[in-house]
Order: sequence, then C-alpha cells, then structure tokens
Amino acid sequence: MSTEPAPMAIEIGENVTAGMPKNMVPDPGWFDRDRTKFEDWWRGIRLFLKSNRVIETNNRITAILARLRGGVAGIYAQKKLDELDEELGTQDWEDFVKEIKTTFSNKSKAADAKWKIETFKQGKRNTADFIIEFEALAMKADMDKLHTIFLLKKNV
Repeated sequence: MSTEPAPMAIEIGENVTAGMPKNMVPDPGWFDRDRTKFEDWWRGIRLFLKSNRVIETNNRITAILARLRGGVAGIYAQKKLDELDEELGTQDWEDFVKEIKTTFSNKSKAADAKWKIETFKQGKRNTADFIIEFEALAMKADMDKLHTIFLLKKNV
C-alpha cells in the first residue's frame, strides 16, 4: 500500500479548458449570400480568425471559403477553391479581401451612407459620438480622405 497522496484534481473554470483559455469569439457561422448580413458576418469572421491566430493567407482564405454556402456564395467558394487548387501557391490576402467585399457587400448600403454623410450634422450630439458615427459613415461610403475632411469641417 502506497503512502503517497492521491493526485489533486485541478479545477477548471468556465473560460479555461485543460489549461488553455477558451476562445471567447464565437464562430461567425455560414454566410449564405444575404448581402444585408455580409458586413456583420465579415466582422465576425475577421475577429474569429484573429482570435484563433489564423495568420497564414491560404489558411485564412480556406476558413472563409468553408463558411460560404448556398446560391452565389457557394458558387463563389467553389470557384475560388478551384483557383487555389490550380495555382498551388499563396493568393494575395489584400486581393482576396477586395474581391470578396466587392462580390458580397451591400451596394445600396454604400450609396445610403454617401447620401447620409453629405447632410450629417453634429447638432447637440456629443463630439466623440459624432466623430465615431461620421467615421463609420465615411468608411461605409468609401470616400476619399480629402472629401471626408471637407465634409467633416462643413458638418461640425
């Protein structure tokens, strides 16, 4: 009979699994061609890739393509997968991002943002809140820096 103490059980908290922190960013799920949901899904997939430390370009692209399904999204994923198989090399990340945004972003959202930013006034709103909303509109409207500065000066 051994007199050694029994090994102690290690208590694992909710956010830790076997000594490793649990990922706090949820999987963004599928993108199924609904352009009105693309912006939120894209932000989710970027956070998911960053939190899971998916750094290598082909792995990032593969993870994104794996979450595209149905209709145009599924066809796009198949086309890109075929291209990657043929190239057998690394695709440029910036080119891929530009292409997927052009393909799936909500075009009317950009037009709406362009219209809204032209008349967007600070009024009685907090300056920090105004700047945050203004920058978000400028980003959605995809405006050049010079015109954005002009509108900011005009609308404050």
